[in-house]
Amino acid sequence: MSSPPFRWGVLAPGRIAQRFAQALETVKGARLHAVASRSPERGQAFAQEYRASVHYDSYEALAHDPEVDAVYIASPHRFHHGQARLCLEAGKPVLVEKPFTVNASQAADLIALARGKGLFLMEALWSRFLPVYRRVREWLDDGAIGTIHLISSTFCFQAEPDPSDRKFNHELAGGALLDLGVYNISLSQWVTGENPSAIGALARIGASGVDELSAVTLAYPQNVVSQFTCGFLFDAANDFLIYGTKGHVRLEAKFWESTRAILVVDGKETIAELPFRRNGFEYQIEEVMSCIRAGRRESEGMPLASTLSNMEAMDEIRRQIGLRYSFE
Repeated sequence: MSSPPFRWGVLAPGRIAQRFAQALETVKGARLHAVASRSPERGQAFAQEYRASVHYDSYEALAHDPEVDAVYIASPHRFHHGQARLCLEAGKPVLVEKPFTVNASQAADLIALARGKGLFLMEALWSRFLPVYRRVREWLDDGAIGTIHLISSTFCFQAEPDPSDRKFNHELAGGALLDLGVYNISLSQWVTGENPSAIGALARIGASGVDELSAVTLAYPQNVVSQFTCGFLFDAANDFLIYGTKGHVRLEAKFWESTRAILVVDGKETIAELPFRRNGFEYQIEEVMSCIRAGRRESEGMPLASTLSNMEAMDEIRRQIGLRYSFE
């Protein structure tokens, strides 16, 4: 006897939500049930395009829809805390786009609420669930590159500076660190299995008061160093390299959505090329559904303790570069 369909609700149907909905079409047993938007026209158009059963013009209505099994929050991160809290208080499991919140205090509040209510909660750090990352994990766990000492990565692209754009908007918690650097930090933690013991950061703060370029060094307890740069001023290589005593691994650009990794040991290359079934979001969707159906309240692949630690690291980086948002 087949399981009933898993019914998703999508809150804030923007560009990222479209990618989620497209991936959802390839996930067995899943369907888009509801979408909520402050713009009725946008919500209706999204519902029609992705065949949602219903669309709402308020987030409250979606949160209280008894047929929604889980909610995906895809709004700008300034609003994640309030919207996730709304859904959790309504008894809904939640998948929140990264970065999880703006700061660690907000993250801790959501985690405590979810645990108190016995509800599933996860940050949508989708890269951790991609097929090529699973292969890299096997290489690292097998000791293929020996003892890891250095991680080096960039996530930079050139963007037209526009204070009204989410990336540069101070009131929307803009800046390269929260928008891009969250990947470098979370995936460094994924490699090391540790939280940084020391952090050093420098940044260029733009005219709108957010970081347009940040350069960060993270030192981990087992003598691993991760150095990364994120920014909106130029296009970079955007790869992710892990160096060990026997060799190195390179996740090719764009590393956060890579389908190709190279293991180099003694000058010999081993290539892993693992394409997506759709666009890569399908793997985190399957993880969430599997956890909820099994009665788990968080994912081993993206545990809440990791999310909180990463938010704490970003808080410390922002402290060092002098970036505090007016609404904090």
